[in-house]
Amino acid sequence: MNNTGTSAAEVIAAVDRWLSSPGEPDPWVVETSGSTGRPKRVVLSRRAMLASAEASAARVGGAGRWLLALPASYVAGLNVVVRSLVAGHEPVVLGDSFADAAGAVGPGGFLSVVPTQLHRMLDTDAAALADFHTVLLGGGPIDPSLRARAAEADVRVVATYGSAETCGGCVYDGVPLDGVGMALGVDGRVRLSGPVLFDGYLGDPELTREVLVDGWFLTSDAGRIDDDGRLQLLGRLDDMVVTGGVNVPAPAVATRLRSHPSVVAAEVLGVPDEEWGNRLVAFVVGSISLDEARDWVSAERPRSWAPRQLVTLPEIPMLPNGKPDRMRLRGLAG
Repeated sequence: MNNTGTSAAEVIAAVDRWLSSPGEPDPWVVETSGSTGRPKRVVLSRRAMLASAEASAARVGGAGRWLLALPASYVAGLNVVVRSLVAGHEPVVLGDSFADAAGAVGPGGFLSVVPTQLHRMLDTDAAALADFHTVLLGGGPIDPSLRARAAEADVRVVATYGSAETCGGCVYDGVPLDGVGMALGVDGRVRLSGPVLFDGYLGDPELTREVLVDGWFLTSDAGRIDDDGRLQLLGRLDDMVVTGGVNVPAPAVATRLRSHPSVVAAEVLGVPDEEWGNRLVAFVVGSISLDEARDWVSAERPRSWAPRQLVTLPEIPMLPNGKPDRMRLRGLAG
């Protein structure tokens, strides 16, 4: 089954039928965002989605009605629909008013958003956010200042990590859900296992064999595990930009730029360059110059990590699932 090109109401009805089908129904197929290249069609079994819903409810300590604030065509939105229906409640679909939708959910409900959404909701509807039992936050790097704002507003936020291949978030605040295995490869690659794993990529058995190895899903992300056993993400493996012979973690540079008082948002990518092999390009919403950006990064990081080009934008282009559109950004570097 596939939910591409259908309305949220149609997806909810289709998922309801899927969940209540006798036996093990045909799997659900979710298309990835394609933020770094060609989208993939991820095959998810019902038992994997149910395992994800059960483990999530156990971790957050409750289940109930969800507010659908993400596209139902992506795994995060599908998760919201499944978890709400499994709990016995049809999800509320976000319309023009977040406050009205939150009121329809009622106190003690659940919400899943990306950082951009949380930032805007805290600006306008912090009181409504505080009525939710838990707000799951995924879809990209999370600045500590955003979590601090949420805590000040009495909003319970849980940072999630996962992908379509793991039925969405399967690591909460750095700790894998019950039944989920987590390990690092020799290159720092994050590996995940457990009942939440996908069955494969539709029509691409070669890629399936590359990433599903001995019961483990080999992600494209690099990380490290702290002394307390929590996963700290360092960014995608392909986010390591080799520039002038130096390996630079682009997400770390972006995080540093976001802490500048004149920067509203920032992303950093590598772009092919004849002199440097790749040049580090900062895409910034704000009023900072290239020299200021380089000095700001160099104040805490090696000078070789400083961006060599700065592109100022009115906003960061985003995909429908709330992730930065990296392909569009690279096209803007010139």
